[in-house]
Amino acid sequence: MAVRRIVSNLFAPDPRAAHAFYADLLGLQVVMDHGWILTFAAEGQAAMPQVSVASQGGSDTPVPVLSIEVDDADVVYAQARAKGVTIVYDITDEPWGVRRFYLRDPFGNVINILSH
Repeated sequence: MAVRRIVSNLFAPDPRAAHAFYADLLGLQVVMDHGWILTFAAEGQAAMPQVSVASQGGSDTPVPVLSIEVDDADVVYAQARAKGVTIVYDITDEPWGVRRFYLRDPFGNVINILSH
């Protein structure tokens, strides 16, 4: 037996409202749409299946529900601010070697956006 993929499932009363955040802001593609569920993915990308379990988010921050690694956190940060997305934890260079910030998606979830 081998784990091939781990998918986060976030509750949303209206999944279509996620499009502006996950597709327009983060550039993810809709790879599945059944109306009641939309799945967004970075097509052509492969990564090891991962799950993190944490008592805090690092630097005494809350544990985010998702961590999304991007190639340039500063670009996403600027776009998020321009779109009026709520920033929960301002962009920071962390001592463990990531540049990151937290924002809130349209459903209230705290998302960690980071670059190595």
